[in-house]
Amino acid sequence: MRIALFQMNSDIDPKANVSAIAYAMVEAREGGAQILFTPEMSVLLDSNRKRAAATMREDDYGDIPEVLSGLSRKHGVDLALGSMPVPLSTGKSANRAFYFPGGGGEPTVYDKLHMFDVDLSTGESWRESSAYEPGDAMVTRADTPLGRLGLTICYDLRFPALFEALGRAHCDAISVPAAFTRPTGAAHWHVMLRARAIEASAFVVAAAQVGHHADGRETYGHSLVIDPWGEVLLDMGGEETSVGFCDIDLSRIAEVRKQVPSLANRRQIPTSHQS
Repeated sequence: MRIALFQMNSDIDPKANVSAIAYAMVEAREGGAQILFTPEMSVLLDSNRKRAAATMREDDYGDIPEVLSGLSRKHGVDLALGSMPVPLSTGKSANRAFYFPGGGGEPTVYDKLHMFDVDLSTGESWRESSAYEPGDAMVTRADTPLGRLGLTICYDLRFPALFEALGRAHCDAISVPAAFTRPTGAAHWHVMLRARAIEASAFVVAAAQVGHHADGRETYGHSLVIDPWGEVLLDMGGEETSVGFCDIDLSRIAEVRKQVPSLANRRQIPTSHQS
């Protein structure tokens, strides 16, 4: 089966971003894809928290999930929306992923579990927890063309226990939409994604933001598809926005799990007793 990834350069205008996703849906359908994956913060990417909050208060902002669901149904292509900020009653937002089935029905939603709070050597400082509430549960969806799909978002990649849990849940594929910075992307993106695919014995699909953005940030790109053996099947590079395609052989999952049955062989690690 075939999937598509939309490597985006999202900005501070949700209407422009939704329009870009709509064009990508057409391209995905015409290219024969059954699912389109988009990056983290596909709908709104704005580090100016005051301006972003005002955008989220606009009357039509809350209609965006239904608009995207309609696009998915119209084109008959499932849409794995990497994420968008969704305002909560607490005054903060959720960094929320959606999976919209192209055949209709309720979407699956996942709120990012791990918050990116860091001071980088470049001088960049990010405090995701000051504006976002973390989720409280692992989420999978069983009825996708890829089989059981596990949902994660960006910084979740750095927490192997989540991917171990997704492996134990028998996920056939895991989505890792992202907006990685260039320094951390260059250092860790490829190696961590390959490791997570190997550990979970699953395909990893990582649609990414790329380039210079309207809010001033710069993202790494290199949207990837990785098979359960850790082989990179698609790398979209770090320069351009585009829709990329990848053909997936689902029989590869059972083949790899037979060769390296690490999920079946896993033991609970006993607590050591020290005097």
